[in-house]
Amino acid sequence: MVLLTAGVALWALAHYFKRLAPARRAAMGDKGKGLVAGAIGLSLLMMIFGYRGAEFIPVYSPLPGMGHLNNLLMFVSIYLFGVGSSKGVLASKLRHPMLLGMTVWGVAHLVVNGDLASIILFGGLILWAISEMLIINKAEGPWQAPAPGPRSKDFKLVGLTLLIYAVIAGIHTFLGHNPFQGTYG
Repeated sequence: MVLLTAGVALWALAHYFKRLAPARRAAMGDKGKGLVAGAIGLSLLMMIFGYRGAEFIPVYSPLPGMGHLNNLLMFVSIYLFGVGSSKGVLASKLRHPMLLGMTVWGVAHLVVNGDLASIILFGGLILWAISEMLIINKAEGPWQAPAPGPRSKDFKLVGLTLLIYAVIAGIHTFLGHNPFQGTYG
């Protein structure tokens, strides 16, 4: 649990650095980008190995059939991750689509995982994503929405989302966590 918690904390701190210490980050120049990227990479490894090695300590029991809600939320999450890059209509409606996608991703996993390690990992990343949105909004002030792009880009993103979803589902199935069971445990 220590490695997992430290990984979540390092992830958050590495992402907060640019917003909470902008002068220090700017003074580091391009070298700072490498250090932040390294810290984020290390935090990912810490979270992966910490989560996989954590003792299973049940906190709550997910409701039966929540795997279906998880699947829907994961599709929405993956779609949101791509919205900012797609430059379609939805990109002009959402200020923080990737952070919103991260929040939905965390919620999706908490509806099917009720153990302490899952709460630390997914709950911690939900808290980070929400706080990051608040920090950005405060630092940058009112948002100037970009002009909407063509709706066709939003529809193309649906196809890409289906492809990425299939890959992620395949990886989860390979690791022994079939996302299409409906009920886990």
